[in-house]
Formats: sequence, C-alpha cells, structure tokens
Amino acid sequence: MRAPLQFVLDFFTGGDPVQPTRTPKITAGPTNAADARSSASPPHATLTPSTGDNDASLPQPEPSPWGFTHPTANRHVQLQGVTVSYRFERSRRKSIGFLVGADGLVVRAPNWVPLREVDAAVQEKGGWIVAKLQQFKERQTEQFQKAIEWRHGAEVPFLGRTVQLCVLERGVGRVHGQDLSPEQVLPVTVPPGASVTQVRDAAQVWLKKQARALFEARLHQFAPLLGVRWQKLSLSSASTRWGSARTDGHIRLNWRLVHLPISQIDYVVVHELAHLREMNHSPRFWETVGEVMPDYAERRKALRQAPVGLQED
Repeated sequence: MRAPLQFVLDFFTGGDPVQPTRTPKITAGPTNAADARSSASPPHATLTPSTGDNDASLPQPEPSPWGFTHPTANRHVQLQGVTVSYRFERSRRKSIGFLVGADGLVVRAPNWVPLREVDAAVQEKGGWIVAKLQQFKERQTEQFQKAIEWRHGAEVPFLGRTVQLCVLERGVGRVHGQDLSPEQVLPVTVPPGASVTQVRDAAQVWLKKQARALFEARLHQFAPLLGVRWQKLSLSSASTRWGSARTDGHIRLNWRLVHLPISQIDYVVVHELAHLREMNHSPRFWETVGEVMPDYAERRKALRQAPVGLQED
C-alpha cells in the first residue's frame, strides 16, 4: 500500500528575527481543499485554545471529543466547530508550517514567533486544516473497507479474528462453507448475479446485527460496575470517531468496532459509559475508567493503532 499523502501548508513569516507585527501571509500550499464538514459540539466537550506565549505552559490535552487528535498532541483549538488537538513544535525554519498526515496535525513555527501569532495562523487556515483532516480519516476508513474483498470465500475481520464470507444465491442450495463451524462463517444471501456492492451491503447488515447484540451485552455488563444507567444505543457509521455519550444516557457506538478484538470494544464501551458520570476528559474521568478497567491505557493504545483509522470521542 502506498504511503499516505501528507498535506503541508506554510505560513511564511520572513527571515528577519524580530517580532512580526501582522499575521503571517500564506505563500505556499494547496488552496483548493474540499469544504470541511461541520460537526456539532457535544454537551460534554469544550476545549479552547490557550492564549499564553510561554511554551513551557503548553497544555497536555486529552483526546479531543468530537474532533481530531494527534497521538502526541500538546495544544488544542476549536476550528469550524471541531476540536483539533495537534502537535506543536519549535524549529529553525523561517515559516509557520502545517503538516496534515496519518497521525493528525503538526504545526511547526520558528523560535521567535509568539504563540499568539501561531494561534492566529491556525485559526486563519481552520477550514483547510479541518478539510484535510477529514479527508485523511475518510481515506483511512475507505482503505480498510476496500481491503476486504467482498466475494465468496473472502476473509473478513471479526472480533479480532477472521470469518469466511459465505455467499449464497437465492434459490441455490448451500454448498460452500460446510466444513466450517458457524463461528467461522459470515453467511449472506443475495440475488442471483449479485454485484460486489450488493454482497458488501448484505455482509454489513450481518455485521451490524452482530455489533448491536454484542454492544448491548457489554453495556449491560459494565454499566452496573460504573453505577450508571444508559437509556438508548444507536449504531454509528461516523468516519471520525468510535463512539459518543450524551447526558440523557444515549450511547452511540460505531458498528465497525465489531472488526476489532473484544478487549478494544470493551474499552470503548467503558469509555462512553464513564462519560455518564464525568462529561469531560478530566483526571476524574480517567479514574472512573480505571475503576473497572485498570489496563485501559494499553487497550487505548491498541485502539489507536487499529487499521480502521478512527478516534475516540
């Protein structure tokens, strides 16, 4: 597979080491980015950019709810209604640079540029940044889905292992997959001469049915341990996050979690249920998660490395 593209945008600030008196001008980088999709901020998620100019006081944000998070993020901002936690670095370069890659956003700036001007530059290019981040997330998800060959006999990731896709045309007796146990088969029934798209859609119906049953069972298991009550479960097909929780007890979980090992699914379930006690990502929130899942950090790390390319809430 080809290495993923990286979108780079520079704000040139000139080479004279004096404090700039105006917002740096864009002189390089793509300018025809796709329109970013808007995302409403949830009740429990509000992160704001820091305003100080002391790099030593940079915040260490938790993963951005309803947004994009770099694995080693040390700064965060609201752009177009979306929270973006990004990696900020000082460098010997002569410009403010923006790099959007598989991990997220990296912003590099010369040592002499104050943070308030970095913040202004990030805000000015907010539309470009969010559009490119969204494109990367969608591309990662599409690559994962396209990697599955939706045909008879194909192997489909399921709960951290694989099951064999068994395609049966209506009106034709089952002749394939008889040597496999039910746990090893993903059965679908399609019209004669069905297209690859029809097979995929039928397989995803089966996967979503399995996902709902599993998610409900795990919610019932962990909710009493956390002392919370969830009211409703919805399956999500979001291209940017694994799940979300609302104050009214409505839990949304991405059905694609069913591709991953149960340990990672349980982490997302506990993560969202914990939000019913702490609608934030504060230390108290992580203490709540740790009450029932002491090894959550390891599970969280594994989830971040999942090939589906989504983020936590």
